[in-house]
Amino acid sequence: MNVYIRSTANISPQKTFGESYPPDAAVEYIGNRLNCIEPDYAKLIDAKLIRRMSRIIKMGAVSAMTCLQKTGLNMPDGITTGTAYGCLEDTSVFLTRLIENEEEMLTPTAFIQSTHNTVGAQIALMIKCHHYNNTFVHRGFSFESALLDAMLLLRENHITHVLAGAVDEITDNSHAILTRLGLYKRKPVSNFSLLQSDSKGTMAGEGAAFFLLTNRSFPDNCAQLNAMHTFYKPHGIAEIQKNIISFLGEQLIDINNIDLIITGKNGDKKGDEIYKQLEHSIFTNHRTMHYKHLCGEYPTASAFALWLATSIVKEGIIPAWIENTDSNQPAAKRVLIYNHYENIYHSLFLISAC
Repeated sequence: MNVYIRSTANISPQKTFGESYPPDAAVEYIGNRLNCIEPDYAKLIDAKLIRRMSRIIKMGAVSAMTCLQKTGLNMPDGITTGTAYGCLEDTSVFLTRLIENEEEMLTPTAFIQSTHNTVGAQIALMIKCHHYNNTFVHRGFSFESALLDAMLLLRENHITHVLAGAVDEITDNSHAILTRLGLYKRKPVSNFSLLQSDSKGTMAGEGAAFFLLTNRSFPDNCAQLNAMHTFYKPHGIAEIQKNIISFLGEQLIDINNIDLIITGKNGDKKGDEIYKQLEHSIFTNHRTMHYKHLCGEYPTASAFALWLATSIVKEGIIPAWIENTDSNQPAAKRVLIYNHYENIYHSLFLISAC
C-alpha cells in the first residue's frame, strides 16, 4: 500500500514557515547555533493558551495545526510525534525552582509541561482529537520511529490520515552542556561555510516539522513516501553501503535511477568522513546536496530533510541558494535521503513524485 505526504509545515532557522517555496535566500548565522525563526503566535493561537505554553510547545502546535489547515482537514485519525530532548525549557525551569525553593512550594505547571509527550498532547487538546496519539523518544531515531508508526497505521487500512512530526529545541543550558561534550564547534563559524570546515563539532539546530500522511491518492498530495529504513551502529563504510544498496533493492530501484541524494553532512570532520567516502563510491556521479547548514544539527533534523525533499519533489525546483549554484537545477522526481546522527543512528528515506 502506498503512503503519501499530503501537506507539510516547518518552523526552522530558515524562512520555511508561511513562505512560498522556495524562500528567496538562506539566512546566515555566525556562531555555533541556529535558532528557529518563529511566527507571530498571537495570530495563530488563542492568547489564553499562549501564556501557558513554552516555546517548543508553541512551535510544535502551530506547525501541526498549519499542516492540517493546508488541506482543510479538521481531524486526523492519529498523531505521532518524535522528540529526543522533549521540553527542555520547562524541565530546566522546574529543576531550578526545585533547588531555589528547597523542594517546597513548587508550582506544578513546569513539571506537567516538562514531559516529552506534552507537544503531542497539546495538539490533540487544541483540535479535540481523541484518536491514537503516541510520542517516541528514541534519541536519533525519534522522528523515524514516529514516521514508521504512522506508516504502519496507514498500511493496516483502518484509517486514512495520520499527522506525524518531530520537534526539538535549543536552550542555553543544553547548548552549554553539549558544547562541553564536543558536539558543537568551539570557535564561531558561518553556517554558509560550515560544510567546508575541517574541525571537530558542528552547529546546534532546532526545529518543528509536521507531515500529514495518507494512504489515499488525493489530487493535492505533495509526494509519495516510498520507504524508510534505519540501522544502528554500523561497523564500517562497507556495512553502510550494503544497507543503502539493500534498501534500494527492496524497492526495485537502482541507485542510478535516483535523481537527487540529500545527505546529513554537518561540518564535523569525523562524522563527515562517512559522507565523503560515499561520495567517492556509490554516490559518485550523482547529484548530491546537504541541508544541515540550513537547520543545524539535532537528533530529529531528518524531519527538515524530509520537508526539503517533499518540497523539491512537489515544486520541481532545487533552489540555487541551497546548492550554491548560479541557477535553479532541473526537477528531481525521485529523492534519496541518507542521514546519520553521531554515526550511531542511521536512516534512509525514499521520496518520489506522485
